[in-house]
Amino acid sequence: MSYLGDFLDYLAHERNASPHTAANYRRDVEQFAQLLFPQEQNFDNWRRVDVLSARSVVVKYNELGLGRSSIMRKISALRSFFRYLERESVVDKNPFSGLTSPKREKRLPVLMSVEEIVRLLEAPEKYWSFAAATAPGREEDSRFAAVRDVAMMEVIYSGGLRISEAIGLNLSGIDLISDIAKVRGKGAKERLCALGKPAVQALKKYLELRKVRAGGGAGAPLFVNVHGQRLTPRTFQRNMKNYLKTAGLPHDLTPHKIRHSFATHMLDAGADLRSVQELLGHKNLSTTQIYTHVSSERLKNAYRKAHPHAK
Repeated sequence: MSYLGDFLDYLAHERNASPHTAANYRRDVEQFAQLLFPQEQNFDNWRRVDVLSARSVVVKYNELGLGRSSIMRKISALRSFFRYLERESVVDKNPFSGLTSPKREKRLPVLMSVEEIVRLLEAPEKYWSFAAATAPGREEDSRFAAVRDVAMMEVIYSGGLRISEAIGLNLSGIDLISDIAKVRGKGAKERLCALGKPAVQALKKYLELRKVRAGGGAGAPLFVNVHGQRLTPRTFQRNMKNYLKTAGLPHDLTPHKIRHSFATHMLDAGADLRSVQELLGHKNLSTTQIYTHVSSERLKNAYRKAHPHAK
């Protein structure tokens, strides 16, 4: 196995990284080797990489037109890879250890208003009712998809989940007596998320339909497709695009924007930052603080529009 293969094995078994994370690391390391040593296939002589090589690849990233956040992610992946090689005595020094990453662009998260959230939650029933009318014989599947996706969006909005976290929920992780969900987040860290009354009601409605399509054994997925298999992010994202169109909402909104909206609406309503950090599963408070900037901007805009001496 190559050193990259060893590293990916280390990520999977020692770091408990997700397949998605491992695939990104593989892509970044392979691209790095191709940019620096284009004539060598399956490059594996990592001792040849020095600080100048690390700096030159950043120049190449800029020439390719990559954004700052993309470059930062690639540098982080390469730094981790060479840290592993240094630990295994494959290289003497990590060429990326002293490399300064470009400053991240400060972008405020795009979010949805409460009214837009309501419109989005009403869209699945409208969309699938129309779909059923144009595809006779699929009425039950259409109703199932509509009820399931409403329940999923309610859970995401109620608990501030990432789409991967919602997809990864198991039936055993839902407690409708205590109204909580056990969520496995980044780094396989578990946290408890609250389920509000609308989410609980939507889940109960969905679970009644789920019973005839999927079992409830150990590790059984909560959200399943019409064949009883775990729903995929791609399927839900495709459905959401249809819901946005049905609701007359911007086409570039994503499931993650529902999570952004959860955080901002919580802060707008007076929740403290530490509580929101815990609910989101953020490791660092600084990650959560971006939402305070969003709330501040919303207040400033409201002030400018309403106060007679604001302009």
